[in-house]
Amino acid sequence: MLFGIYSLLSAGIFLVLDALDVAFIEAAVGAGISTVLMLSTLALTERKEKEPRHKAVLPLLVVLVTGAALVYGTLDMPDFGDPKAPVHQHVAPRYIQQSPAEIGVPNMVTSVLASYRGYDTLGEVTVIFTAGVGVLALIADRRRTRRRRRRG
Repeated sequence: MLFGIYSLLSAGIFLVLDALDVAFIEAAVGAGISTVLMLSTLALTERKEKEPRHKAVLPLLVVLVTGAALVYGTLDMPDFGDPKAPVHQHVAPRYIQQSPAEIGVPNMVTSVLASYRGYDTLGEVTVIFTAGVGVLALIADRRRTRRRRRRG
């Protein structure tokens, strides 16, 4: 509960700092979904741990292959903080110099996320909403399954 309260206070601070997009995401994910997931997990947790039905070889293999693909995908990235990286040569200077005049929002991060990358931000919010609905559907299905087992 303290993490939920902290997230809600953080969202308020972001709101005061004119970072509306960050405040919205912090309130939705930090205070909303995380708190609901924590309480749902506590409600679904049983007293005793169930015995595993299968070995964890396949999940381990999937994690290793995914990790190897991610590491391979990052090998040709520029060094962290490299001033000669492409993003620092073309995109960042334009946003820094022209976003206050083009957008009129005092916070540069908000102007980039809400205007220049507005559709991307809308897509991210849609993904977060869909994930939340999916989790709630899984929780509801699990509760229905438990009720059926108790009756039958």
